[in-house]
Amino acid sequence: MKKALLGLILLLAAAAGILYFSPATLLAGTQLIERARAGLAEKTQQVDDLDIHYYEGGPQDGQVVLLVHGFGADKDNWPRFARHLTDRYRVIAVDLPGFGDSSRPDNISYDVGSQAERLVDFARALGIGRMHLVGNSMGGQIVAVLAARHPEQVLSLALFDNAGIDAPRKSEFIQRMEKGENPLILSRAEDFPALLEFVFVQPPALPERLQHYLGERAVERSAFNRKVLGQLLERYIPLEPELPRITAPTLLLWGDRDRLLDVSSVEVMKPLLRRPSVVIMRDVGHVPMIERPDETARHYLAFLDSQSH
Repeated sequence: MKKALLGLILLLAAAAGILYFSPATLLAGTQLIERARAGLAEKTQQVDDLDIHYYEGGPQDGQVVLLVHGFGADKDNWPRFARHLTDRYRVIAVDLPGFGDSSRPDNISYDVGSQAERLVDFARALGIGRMHLVGNSMGGQIVAVLAARHPEQVLSLALFDNAGIDAPRKSEFIQRMEKGENPLILSRAEDFPALLEFVFVQPPALPERLQHYLGERAVERSAFNRKVLGQLLERYIPLEPELPRITAPTLLLWGDRDRLLDVSSVEVMKPLLRRPSVVIMRDVGHVPMIERPDETARHYLAFLDSQSH
């Protein structure tokens, strides 16, 4: 009995040591817990020689909600938001090619138009017909282009702080880009806390070791992200001509303190859409589904419910 108890204590001590000394393990464990809480399973689908990783959960016969992340992000942006949806909807949170765990070949382009068509192919490979689309930042620009060019596939569209608009007020990010700076692409791991402060009004409380690990990962991917950003700018698709082609009801949801993409974008977008709804969240930054997932999900579900009446 004493040996068994000692063994258990040593096992727990070893586990604690791993978590302390391995931020990667801590991150993976946290993601696993959030995924389980949301009822999501990790899956892979091959599309045009690309392995696309994604989370999926909810009833197989439910309407599909496809969640698309932004630049430099991945499918783990969504579980806390998605857990409010999986009781009613078949939820899919995808890693766009080039991001997360999906394939990242050097010989293809990762511009918005190409990614939109890949999502069409991805949905076809999964046997999905019409679907609800949700996108944040670059992901919002991508799903907006998809909705404009393939309206027959879209039940509804939700854009969270989306890219692709020439806003009346220049954001801090745009002003810094014009000076040759880019706070989204890190050259030092030590700059990761500043990135969190830039993206969030209230950044998540992350252990210092985990912040440093995430900063190191961001630095490792900086060259590739810089290449992708170049493609996005070179093959930029403005949304202003695309929005009038969208037939689906569209939710514009924005954080009023977004420093990357200014909330004044809504003033441009709303008149161009056929069936717009607008939610401006107070004291929220660029990623409302991470910063305030419960509130964001309530707004989104209210939007979906309003379309079914």
